[in-house]
Amino acid sequence: MSIRMRHTRGHTNNRRSHHALKNMNVVADKESGNLRLPHRLDEATGMYRGKQIAPALAVRATKEKKVKGPSTEPVAAKHVHEHAHEEHLNAEAKGTKGIAGKVATGGRPKARSGFGGGV
Repeated sequence: MSIRMRHTRGHTNNRRSHHALKNMNVVADKESGNLRLPHRLDEATGMYRGKQIAPALAVRATKEKKVKGPSTEPVAAKHVHEHAHEEHLNAEAKGTKGIAGKVATGGRPKARSGFGGGV
């Protein structure tokens, strides 16, 4: 294996010369005077290049926002399937796993085999 070339401080610093942070180019809007990034929508007015693209921030703030999570409003009528309450024909056959499966796992088998480590 060949010996690697020396890695000097100058080489490292030359590589890191491109890591410097650059100033953001911020533009003042012509009509409202708000600061924004170039080629971006003005958030406060919703204008872009003299055209109304989106509703203004005041209009958007008045709209009701959706809240994540379960709804607190009562549900009118829940749709229930007709066959949901019927008992399956082979329910008795599925319930009887054999005496070995019931004894080994404490009454009900936790895995398909009847003895396995399912939780």
